[in-house]
Amino acid sequence: MRTLVMFDLPTETNSDRRHYRQFRRFLLREGFVMMQESIYTKICINAHMVDKVAVAIDAHKPPKGIVQVLSVTERQFINMKLITGQLVNNYIQTEQRLVVI
Repeated sequence: MRTLVMFDLPTETNSDRRHYRQFRRFLLREGFVMMQESIYTKICINAHMVDKVAVAIDAHKPPKGIVQVLSVTERQFINMKLITGQLVNNYIQTEQRLVVI
């Protein structure tokens, strides 16, 4: 499964910017990869791990703004269509459970 975190956080004050940086650093420490600006993704083994990730995100959410979490299967994620732009493939797209690098 893939867990996607989408957020829209204010950056008007110094405090808002600090909360934005802290939340972004938290996502990176938790193993999320930036898919595009304000959308991060992480591979989760099962639904239990998805729930644990959602609880951790809830515990570290900024005081202002919107944070949304969406979980999709690997098949759904791989079937995502690129409408415009250029695909940057800096993450692994496969349905295999074990990937040897």
